[in-house]
Amino acid sequence: MPTAPKHILFEELARIAQALGNAHRLGILEQVAQGERAVEVLAQANGISIANASQHLKLLRAAGLVASRRAGKFVLYRLADDSVLELMSALRGTAERNSAEVRRVLNEYFWQRDGMEAVSRTELLERIHLGLVTVLDVRPHDEFMLGHVPGSVNVPLHQLEERLSELNPSHEIVAYCRGAYCVLSFDAVARLRTFFPEWRAAGLPCEVCAET
Repeated sequence: MPTAPKHILFEELARIAQALGNAHRLGILEQVAQGERAVEVLAQANGISIANASQHLKLLRAAGLVASRRAGKFVLYRLADDSVLELMSALRGTAERNSAEVRRVLNEYFWQRDGMEAVSRTELLERIHLGLVTVLDVRPHDEFMLGHVPGSVNVPLHQLEERLSELNPSHEIVAYCRGAYCVLSFDAVARLRTFFPEWRAAGLPCEVCAET
């Protein structure tokens, strides 16, 4: 009996879902969402071997979630298209609504950290236009160069203390990093409040850029 078209479609959907079913592969997708990456970079960023990263990328590419191109002796990987971002956003939203463990982790490590206020993209662009904020990109410099919020200042987290003089203490600071679950921006705001006692004493705001 020939396989029903609906079953074939569900098999393909299951293959994509299976490709998403690994924490390291989700980490790789978060990384390549920043821009093209070589397997060596992805392996180091996710704390896995190059061979392991290559296998994960092979599965992601077979599922149509990443694409690649050769640049000299390197193979660079990127998201297949923007629909992958939408898929990851839907996955995140479903987990946040329906997983008690996800909500617990978010509450303990993100939502309650130092009482920080999240800023939407729309609101952030408005504040930038009005000249009300300093936008702090705390990602590594190579990620900043692949794309960033216009007018943002790139100060990787490990350089924050030594580069405080570059920041205007009369401005609100909005910190952002890779995505909804990236802790770099939260750590940056917490450190700023430690480095700037007058900020903390005066109750001046530091904020974290939200996804939506």
